Amino acid sequence: MADQSSNIDEQTIAELRELAGRYPQARSALLPMLHLVQSVDGRVSPRGIEACADVLGITTAQVTGVATFYTMYKRRPAGRHHVGVCTTALCAVMGGDALIEHVSDKLGIAEGETTADGTFSLERIECNAACDFAPVMMVNWEFMDNMSPEKADQLLDDLAAGKRVSSTRGATLTSWKEAERVLAGFPDGRADEGPAAAGASLVGLNIARERGWAAPDSAPAPATQEEQK
Repeated sequence: MADQSSNIDEQTIAELRELAGRYPQARSALLPMLHLVQSVDGRVSPRGIEACADVLGITTAQVTGVATFYTMYKRRPAGRHHVGVCTTALCAVMGGDALIEHVSDKLGIAEGETTADGTFSLERIECNAACDFAPVMMVNWEFMDNMSPEKADQLLDDLAAGKRVSSTRGATLTSWKEAERVLAGFPDGRADEGPAAAGASLVGLNIARERGWAAPDSAPAPATQEEQK
């Protein structure tokens, strides 16, 4: 909080007001507004908190309460590429703990830290909701499936070199700030880029199609009291 630097300008304020205007109750826009702040400042900055509070007509304490509740909001600057490694249940069983230790060693940072050059930040994720692709990493909230230390090395090396990298099930990776702007509600036109599902997620569907299985027709609605008479 001692760092008062900010890139928030009049355009950002106008976009914060636009977000607030999308909801019947303006305060409902706080979550996307915080994402927008992060897309500009790389974190939830003190100026960003003040701007959100001013636009919504609430206190900075109320904004801070939300920003500190959710782990997706950062109080310290995230890297250009924010790396999350899932270590919950199945991902842990499949090597998630070893994977995050390997990534931490390779980047020279601990969880919650950012590399000195600002390229990478690292987070331990509590469930990426992709158990069928365990162990899973995310980069700027895009899925990187069936990871291993070797695959992680290649991924991080490619990103560090500025090479084009595509998500396993999603778009080509941009920067964390650009991803945050999309989460704020300003689409970049790439929502349908790349496959949305693959592999184990589609096994049941493919078997059903091969065997001609389909869901049964809807059950008839129960008779009304008048019909029962």
